[in-house]
Amino acid sequence: MTFALHGIPVSKGIAIGKAVLISRAALEVSHYLVEPGKEAAEAQKLLDAFQQVRLELDQLRMALPKDAPQEMGAFLDVHALILADPALAEKPIKLIHTQRLNAAWALTTELNDLLEQFAEIEDPYLKERANDIRQVAERVIKALNAQKGSHPETEFLPSGDMEVESIIVAHDIAPHDMLRFKEHAFIGFVTDLGGKTSHTAIVARSMEIPAVVGVRHASEMIRHGDWLILDGEQGVVVVAPDEQLLAEYRKLQTQVSKEARKLQQLKHAKTETLDRVDIELFANIELPEDAEQAVKLGAVGVGLFRSEFLFMDRKQALPDEEQQYQEYRRVVDLMYGLPVNIRTIDVGADKALGAGGSDVSQTGTSPLGLRAIRWSLTEPEIFLTQLRAILRASAHGQARIMIPMLAHAKEIDETFRLIEKAKQQLIQRGQSFNPNIQIGAMIEIPAAALVLPLFIDRFDFLSIGTNDLIQYTLAIDRADHAVAHLYDPLHPAILNLMANIIDQAKRANVPIAVCGEMAGDPTLTKLLLAMGLTDFSMHFSQLLLVKREILQANVGMLKARFPRVLKAYEPEAQAKALERLLA
Repeated sequence: MTFALHGIPVSKGIAIGKAVLISRAALEVSHYLVEPGKEAAEAQKLLDAFQQVRLELDQLRMALPKDAPQEMGAFLDVHALILADPALAEKPIKLIHTQRLNAAWALTTELNDLLEQFAEIEDPYLKERANDIRQVAERVIKALNAQKGSHPETEFLPSGDMEVESIIVAHDIAPHDMLRFKEHAFIGFVTDLGGKTSHTAIVARSMEIPAVVGVRHASEMIRHGDWLILDGEQGVVVVAPDEQLLAEYRKLQTQVSKEARKLQQLKHAKTETLDRVDIELFANIELPEDAEQAVKLGAVGVGLFRSEFLFMDRKQALPDEEQQYQEYRRVVDLMYGLPVNIRTIDVGADKALGAGGSDVSQTGTSPLGLRAIRWSLTEPEIFLTQLRAILRASAHGQARIMIPMLAHAKEIDETFRLIEKAKQQLIQRGQSFNPNIQIGAMIEIPAAALVLPLFIDRFDFLSIGTNDLIQYTLAIDRADHAVAHLYDPLHPAILNLMANIIDQAKRANVPIAVCGEMAGDPTLTKLLLAMGLTDFSMHFSQLLLVKREILQANVGMLKARFPRVLKAYEPEAQAKALERLLA
């Protein structure tokens, strides 16, 4: 019986093959009480399991093939950092000694508590970091099971050889576990969990493997050996397709492959419209290694480096100045003199940063709470540490500071005061930095858009964060499924607001970019060009798709048709105006 499952498309392409289910048998946890007097021995089992996983990760790191995506090594490092944090084992060991829970039970109890905390986080990127902790805990549980005589490494793989055209179906896949699949011929994967910013999604994109994640209950509904069609374009998984559907998708698969090859030919083409308007394409990155791929695909800089990844998965000390400096410098070096906009940390009060971080009182999970620059200004020492690290990196290339979520003049004043203080601290140390480092602001709060002259006068460049701007303008919490369907980048209020921001910045000769999801959506490229946008920043996987749209666009014609779009407030009128614009 043919049926379709829907999830989140995270890596484009179409895959047709047989399902290979990854068993979770190795993760089954027994619940029993330890005999009195044997608590110390049980705690030692847990510590031994942690050590075993550390050794496994070290071996995987050393065995990384030369052609492995660089992201893989970074993820192994992240998981090693989680394991190195003694706090992860502290609570389970306490549960073993005080409540006599067996080691696996104690660890999963702590894991569930952590996952509940992450579930309340608003930011989707931070939310996905819960998967890293869960994946590390699962490896420890496998090691505990192995102590009882099972062999988790073999249990992880399905019985029998993987077929030539195989699609992996799993509850979830840790990025480093994908390494062992490299020697097998698998052409895509489907997972129950995950989102667009999950590490496994990032690895899938870097390996250019079609993938759909967040397909709830896929591993329960799909059977081992089922024929699957995995549509990484639409986020659809067709189970047990008939011959007619297979034939249609094979034809579509051939077309997609041809289009992908054509896209690659655009890498070195000049990015300009039909009427010779130069456009600059920047990359959004989460990991330093992403910069290398961005350059290969023709990015002219990093429009948004999300510095939060440095602060993730830490229960003890936050990264110090030297650690941050080395990571920022690595990005700067990989960009070979091209600009790198480093956004200062964007976390909320709903995400504690550990013993070295904040004790700021919780303000709940509302997107209107304490986050981004508001949080940084309440933690000046942490903020100064990051500012000094960015400033030091600016001595090696075009590192630039970008401040998120500003709305008030007093926030701008305090931010500039701390930047100057960081500069003076480096001067006193005799450390080099670019004294004329450029400072930019993200326009993602309607209040900032409405007082844009304040920002134009004070900053060297601006960047529109469309994700938050849409959320705040439409009063929609993107994480609330009850209202998420109302999140609409084509709402007339959004189009008028963005057009006004771009127009004001252009008139004042202040560089303006869009770095939200809208910039990476090729269906919206011509709309943004019609607004006068010339700087786009997106995930590097979207660069060539957007570039293709730019090469086929005539900006003069688009601008002439755009006023009708802005004047259309009724849905039917807007649809007609947009159709005419994009014709």
